[in-house]
Amino acid sequence: MSTTPAPAGGLSGFRTLHLSKLLRQPVTDKDGGSIGRLSDVIVRLRGADSPVVTGLVATVGGRSLYVPVEQVAGLEGAELRLTSARLDLRQFERREGEVLLRADVLGHRLIDVPSAQLVRAADLELAQRHGEWVVTGVDSRRRPRRLIGALAASRSGRPGRPAHPAASAPPAFREWGTFEPLIGHTGSAQSRRPAGRIRRLRPAQIADLLEDASRAEETEILGQVGADPELEADVFEELDEDLAARLLGARTDAEIAAVLGRMRADDAADAIAELPQRRRQPVLDLLPPVQQAKVRILMGFNPASAGGLMGVDFVTVGADANVASALAAVAAATGLQPEALTSVHVIDENGRLRGVARLVTLVQADRAKAVGEVFDADPVRVGAATDIVDVAVLMSDYNLTTIPVVDEHQRIIGVITVDDVLEVALPVDWRRREAAEPPDARGGRQQ
Repeated sequence: MSTTPAPAGGLSGFRTLHLSKLLRQPVTDKDGGSIGRLSDVIVRLRGADSPVVTGLVATVGGRSLYVPVEQVAGLEGAELRLTSARLDLRQFERREGEVLLRADVLGHRLIDVPSAQLVRAADLELAQRHGEWVVTGVDSRRRPRRLIGALAASRSGRPGRPAHPAASAPPAFREWGTFEPLIGHTGSAQSRRPAGRIRRLRPAQIADLLEDASRAEETEILGQVGADPELEADVFEELDEDLAARLLGARTDAEIAAVLGRMRADDAADAIAELPQRRRQPVLDLLPPVQQAKVRILMGFNPASAGGLMGVDFVTVGADANVASALAAVAAATGLQPEALTSVHVIDENGRLRGVARLVTLVQADRAKAVGEVFDADPVRVGAATDIVDVAVLMSDYNLTTIPVVDEHQRIIGVITVDDVLEVALPVDWRRREAAEPPDARGGRQQ
């Protein structure tokens, strides 16, 4: 087999070859006598560096045998000639941390990190660098059905349909480092997690991946996400409720409580409501006391009402506070979601809502001024029983990003943010739509 010259500005620094052409190459002894055929390539993952080839798997007489890469004269020839007469005749068994390119990667799905999508590896590129072969690129393009049929026909000697126009197009290899492989092999999981590229993604993007993943891929993705408990909680907040319920339901009560304890209280309440009845109370009892109290309050409201939609974390100051102290209260609220920090709620000594000061108004005001001089003394507010549609209409009509929820005594009990309203107002299948790509997502490149 001939090598492919590295294209100008391409991925490879020296000689390159493609895994699809390497597989099934004859394996011969040092005198050229046939021994068997190559069935797989073994690599070791190295974090952010390209995986390095450490050995081959050869099929000899119906058995899979291990061949160290040092025992092969070269990978780029028409055959793989061994340099030694010694060959380990024991059945090949993969060792801890080893990855098989054909069995684990080729034809399997990977995460395309820049586009946050699951794609399939149609081929892999290997390059020789500094005396060793490494995996440098992935071709994730779909192969046309006609092309697949033509390839199958050519291998069997049968005539096939004319090749699809795309058959002549060169493979589109992209750097290995832009993908996160979903190998499904527990033995190599530890070597993959330190450089887990999946953690570059936003929680909503990871949630989208999980909703498109198979059961095995779900396990793989969650295994990496679980290494960061805060990220895991954020991902569960973004998941479709049915999928979140299924994934949580497969865990123990203590494991569920550990995730819910890091979630926003309103999302945790929704998640508990989706659990089987027999599991709700045990999980609720295992939540941290503060989180448990918030969730119990929220679970007392109709999910289709303002009370069921609100969050119970918000910033309040007394009616005698000045602008400086209101801004200090916002700065100190590090545990609240950013969406809840766009307003400061002014209350009297009995907790009744006196007014709402927008954060931008406070930032632009004289720090020594009383909050009462800059707040909205008659803010739009809703009761806990208000219908969600009415809440959405009010927020739209008054251009609000948050709206306070009060009880019958005008005491503030929660705040609804615009992202919560959008989530319930959009169509049920909104997550299934492909997200619009930012204009600079490809760095100005056209495809």
